[in-house]
Amino acid sequence: MRMVDLIEKKRDGLALSKEEIEWFISGYTNGEIPDYQISAIAMAIFFQDMTAEERADLTMAMVHSGETIDLSSIDGIKVDKHSTGGVGDKTTIALAPLVAALGVPVAKMSGRGLGHTGGTLDKLEAIPGFSIELDNNAFTAQVNKHKVAVVGQTSNLAPADKLLYSLRDVTATVNSIPLIASSVMSKKIASGADAIVLDVKVGSGAFMKDVEQAKELAEAMVEIGNKLGRRTMAIISDMNQPLGQSVGNALEVKEAIEVLKGKGPKDLHELCLTLGSYMVYLAQKAPSIQEARVQLQEVIDNGQALETLKAFIEAQGGDPRVVDEPEQMLGAKYQIEVASSKSGYVHAIEAHLIGNAAMKLGAGRETKEDQIDLSVGVVLQKKIGDHVNEGEALVTLHCSKEQVDEVKNLILRAYQLNADPVQEQTLIYETIEK
Repeated sequence: MRMVDLIEKKRDGLALSKEEIEWFISGYTNGEIPDYQISAIAMAIFFQDMTAEERADLTMAMVHSGETIDLSSIDGIKVDKHSTGGVGDKTTIALAPLVAALGVPVAKMSGRGLGHTGGTLDKLEAIPGFSIELDNNAFTAQVNKHKVAVVGQTSNLAPADKLLYSLRDVTATVNSIPLIASSVMSKKIASGADAIVLDVKVGSGAFMKDVEQAKELAEAMVEIGNKLGRRTMAIISDMNQPLGQSVGNALEVKEAIEVLKGKGPKDLHELCLTLGSYMVYLAQKAPSIQEARVQLQEVIDNGQALETLKAFIEAQGGDPRVVDEPEQMLGAKYQIEVASSKSGYVHAIEAHLIGNAAMKLGAGRETKEDQIDLSVGVVLQKKIGDHVNEGEALVTLHCSKEQVDEVKNLILRAYQLNADPVQEQTLIYETIEK
């Protein structure tokens, strides 16, 4: 087998066989095939696409390029959730214990953030004492006992994906549906889940900017998952404004706790119930999605979800007092309001500018080496559809210094006001099933 023949075959729009895909992924992972040839085939895939069979074969080739996680010792159907990312997306922190409260095992591996805020792991580390490191035995034992654990991803999970992604990033082949879908699904499948629920974000603060593009990606990932024997569903959700009101690590943990108290922001509450309903349904803990939703609301109302969160935090070394006393987490030194310069209705919020503002305050990383300030961030006082009077606060900045003019300017640029009323944003555009 020669790499040049595979490049030519894909360039001409022909399908690669399972053996050919496995061969070039293995060769690239082992350092036997050079970057320039993988760049060429990535570009050929970018222009010629892949069949459903090719996408599934590429996913499994990347799964088998490294270690896979065996969750067979955990009782029940293990359901994982993946979000394509956005501003203020703290869903996992509320969703994992919420679903676990109904007996659904959530054995989750998450990552750190690079960008506007930390990832799930960074946010959880805002809880004093919380450890994201558990060995395999402790991990499975905790899920069997408490039905939930969240740890850092192993470095050898789908290494071919990491290599391929870094190459795509510098060869203008990131925005390719088959390459994105196989990248996401390879990590989810290698992590050992039996069923997968996907939250594909769309809008100004998301990678996918329009609904049709997001739908194409969601359908591709659902098809891969189902072809590979994992029951998979997806929703397409809005990211034209930050999710909830808080953007920043400790601030987002506090907001997730409020969801489990039944007091969280309406959009975050709704998204958790929607994703949770699919997870409970796929785990066969409810006969329908509607019944799953009813059960989830019940464990919020009766406090069971909150108790599961406390047990989860304590099991991983964290201080469970934060659930009832959020002030146990770090707070920022200064709170500064950014006032509107005019009156009107909020028509749009450029989510990525809010994210950049949070990063400028220290809530995120511009490079992998940057240190995060877990206490800082942005709290939105107004969202799309709200009326604002001149001089009224748009957001409150939680910051470690008083001079934040650059951040204030980003906030003012992010908000677009108009004299006419506007409807609230649609939160969930579509559900993608098999």
